[in-house]
Amino acid sequence: MKVSPSILAADYLNLGKDIKAIESADYIHLDVMDGSFVPNISFGFPVIDAVSAVTRVPLDAHLMVVHPERWFERLSKDGVDMVSFHLEAAGRSTGKCIDLIHSLGMKAGIAINPDVPVSRLFKYIGKADFFLVMSVFAGFGGQKFIYETLDRVAELRSEIARRGFETLIEVDGGVSTSNAAALRESGTDIVVAGSSVFKSDSPAEAIDALRQA
Repeated sequence: MKVSPSILAADYLNLGKDIKAIESADYIHLDVMDGSFVPNISFGFPVIDAVSAVTRVPLDAHLMVVHPERWFERLSKDGVDMVSFHLEAAGRSTGKCIDLIHSLGMKAGIAINPDVPVSRLFKYIGKADFFLVMSVFAGFGGQKFIYETLDRVAELRSEIARRGFETLIEVDGGVSTSNAAALRESGTDIVVAGSSVFKSDSPAEAIDALRQA
């Protein structure tokens, strides 16, 4: 699996140092919260600008916001590689959001919370580049992993394979070495990890452990 450490769990007073500590990661995950779609607020473009200026690791932005389309152009200017937005926020505009992200040269992902059936993603197989299956409810870090996620990922992976596509599946929330192997076996391609990476004694070793699970 590939690993995308979430800077939501980083030390913001030493963010540059923490970014350097995860240079071996496959992506850097940017959890953007607006206080409307989710009750919490995380960070905006001043932080994203700063991160993009100090790393060559591809950036993976997860938008937990209303009207996500407002953010796409600015994210592309920051060199973001992957952008996911919530199906619950975009609604009928989901297809247009995918097209807009692609037109800006980025990979498009659709995210869903644990209470949204994965079957609602099926119509976008072959259109989205990846799906982000939340294994906690969006909005706060440090939540416990919801194990039903494994069945949800397996269901989604089966349908992707049935239709003959290779769409990636990303899982975000409560990921650690205790569940990484099960996630891989269920069909997960990318894991987002916050505390299990940044709170470890060696973030680089924590990344390797997740990758090799």
